Amino acid sequence: MSSPATTRPNAAQADPIDALLASGRSRLGAGALAASAAFGRRAMLKLRHDPKQLVDSAAIPILFTVLFTYLFGGAISTSTGAYLKVLLPGVLSMSIAIVTMYGGARLAQDVRSGAFDRFRGLPVWRGALVLGGLLSDAARYLFASAIVVVLGMAMGYRPGNGALGVSAAVAVVIAFGLSLSLLWAAVALAVHDPAVVISIANAVLMPLSFASNIFVQPGTMPGWLQAVVKVNPLSHVAAAARGLMNGGGGTGGAVLWSLTATAAITLVCAPITLHLYGRRD
Repeated sequence: MSSPATTRPNAAQADPIDALLASGRSRLGAGALAASAAFGRRAMLKLRHDPKQLVDSAAIPILFTVLFTYLFGGAISTSTGAYLKVLLPGVLSMSIAIVTMYGGARLAQDVRSGAFDRFRGLPVWRGALVLGGLLSDAARYLFASAIVVVLGMAMGYRPGNGALGVSAAVAVVIAFGLSLSLLWAAVALAVHDPAVVISIANAVLMPLSFASNIFVQPGTMPGWLQAVVKVNPLSHVAAAARGLMNGGGGTGGAVLWSLTATAAITLVCAPITLHLYGRRD
């Protein structure tokens, strides 16, 4: 007695994944730009589950601009309007610098949740996750910059160099913010804890923000503090933004120092970040 013939599903009835694996054809990974854009979109979608990042991006510039202008503007400068010309570009620089910590915290959360390890197993360019995060960060920084500029215009600020000067100042500040994003990404890959990343960032950024020329001119400070202000990169970024927005002499030197600080941080932190990304167990 012969056994019944075994029926095998044809290619149309087989599971599509099994058919793809059985075909023996290799799948090509996504291109670097496409993968980076996909990770950037993912980071933007995560804002819906963590809106605190956007709230802080709006609340920080509003709080410091309104508080310092109306409480201290008349005492520090001749009028609140004159002080706003000094304060607003500085608050723009400080606000972007402070919100850079959230990119590192987001990456640290991915490490803790295990999503980071799954992403590393994808057939995409190694730096796509980091670059995608930077694209998302740039969108947040642009949002925060718009809040600062619109608020300043509503309070009576008028940039001497017009829209072109404001755009140039925003570009310089966002470039510096992206270099800081690389720094916090390296910290995130080293400590793996979002709370620790934010604590370290606050410990660094808060002293840099207040030991700078953002709120007052350094000439009123003690000599040792003036020396700190002169080497503080945030002071150079604020001075560059102030010159580009308001006009006046000496802007080129501040812009050059700002771009130099941005390039130095990027050249140091980018290789470290990619190295930690590739060697993490």
